[in-house]
Amino acid sequence: MTMTVRDLRPTVRADVEGFARVRRLALPYYLVTPDSLAYDLAHAHPDAHYRPLVAEEDGEVVGTAQVGIVHDSPDPGQGYVNVYVHPGRTGRGAGSGLVRAAEEYLAALGATRLFAWVLDEPGNRAFAERHGYQDRRTAHFLRLDLANGTLPPREPLPPGVELRSGAGFADDPRPLFELDAETMSDEPSDIDYEFTDYEAWLESTWNHPLFSAELTSVALVDGRPAAFSAARTDGGTRYGTVMTGTARAFRGRGLAKLAKNDALHRARAAGLVEAFTGNDAGNGPMIAINKWFGYEICATEVRYVRELG
Repeated sequence: MTMTVRDLRPTVRADVEGFARVRRLALPYYLVTPDSLAYDLAHAHPDAHYRPLVAEEDGEVVGTAQVGIVHDSPDPGQGYVNVYVHPGRTGRGAGSGLVRAAEEYLAALGATRLFAWVLDEPGNRAFAERHGYQDRRTAHFLRLDLANGTLPPREPLPPGVELRSGAGFADDPRPLFELDAETMSDEPSDIDYEFTDYEAWLESTWNHPLFSAELTSVALVDGRPAAFSAARTDGGTRYGTVMTGTARAFRGRGLAKLAKNDALHRARAAGLVEAFTGNDAGNGPMIAINKWFGYEICATEVRYVRELG
């Protein structure tokens, strides 16, 4: 058996389909499609130096790596490498080959600190630690059965509060960018981010093929966007919440819960049957909200870091 590591060829359908298949098998709680992968590569920010890699065994894609520089952080020299291998093809060198190629590439770009997400399983943890990575923080994937579960009923809205679909901002999505930027800056993370580039946000979020403005819900207070729950779908039956948050001036009023409940009701009415989301393990308030909706933890991942040089 011959194992090779090479760049993903975004114009070769077998490559992007193989990449998506491995990601779905290794990480079934994360929405990805061949079209979304091709879009991500075509619209990556040039400063990210984004380079997806594949491990190929006898013509079959058996491993993947997302590799790049954290360009939207004020701290230079930070890179990321997220490796996933087909569950039935582990132990054959695909993961090690991908890590080695990724580290060489990022080191040549001047990266001095590498971050990686690793599923919280003994074999995965041991693999990361053998390659010099140390664990930092944990996060959870959560799943909700939209088809058979019971959503909380829609509640009467407080005075001055309105719920609106994200599609209502199609002519001018900038207010949603500003809301997203403010809430993301307060998310628990090992990396500090600066979300100031509206055009980049349009490319990576608003125009992304998985993003659904129709299933995104926004809570407005006296006409001002105050909280939101942003949605993605895979074009089939699966729905993902990619961000739920509230502007600082409006926190503590239950607006994020109102927005997320509205979004989940929209998703179920649209025929979607599974809902996924993610939470940092230290984000107690959001974990409590998701448990209230009926979400259950289906997997945990660990953020690992390695200092180069």
